[in-house]
Amino acid sequence: MSVQDDLAAVRRRLQDLERTVDDLERRVGADRGAPAPPPEGRAESMVTVPDTPYDSGLWTDTDDEGLGARDRHAP
Repeated sequence: MSVQDDLAAVRRRLQDLERTVDDLERRVGADRGAPAPPPEGRAESMVTVPDTPYDSGLWTDTDDEGLGARDRHAP
């Protein structure tokens, strides 16, 4: 056997192992009543966050984290 043949055989066995582990995780999760893992691929519930700045009115009563309040000196 050549090195390429050995590598191809290792890849096939690794893929078989991954499929077997995925199947086992699904069975164990189903036995415990856990939800099934999400299918691979693109998530359908993605939310796009706009690049526009947030409304500064939302932050009128907040402190700057790590810097203390706006009207006081930092420690």
